[in-house]
Amino acid sequence: MNNYDTEPLKLAIEDVLDLHTFHPKDIPDLLEDYFCECIKAGIVSVRIIHGKGKGIQKRRVQTLLRENPLVLSFTDAPPEAGGWGATLVELKHP
Repeated sequence: MNNYDTEPLKLAIEDVLDLHTFHPKDIPDLLEDYFCECIKAGIVSVRIIHGKGKGIQKRRVQTLLRENPLVLSFTDAPPEAGGWGATLVELKHP
């Protein structure tokens, strides 16, 4: 058995998710799983960091947020929380 046969690494759920380290194709499932785990942990306000760039990732993330039944609302983050490079999300309470 090698190190690649082990269980996936489990990370603590926090109220911030930085998408810079994830492959774009993984983001839809990642957001779904992340929101489910946040709600289980009692976290209903989260910040998604998608970066500024040309806005492609931001538009993609916000489209996914509009379609996600766990999302109550979302808005651009204020300047001190990432501004145009982040989105604040309110999740539905369980």
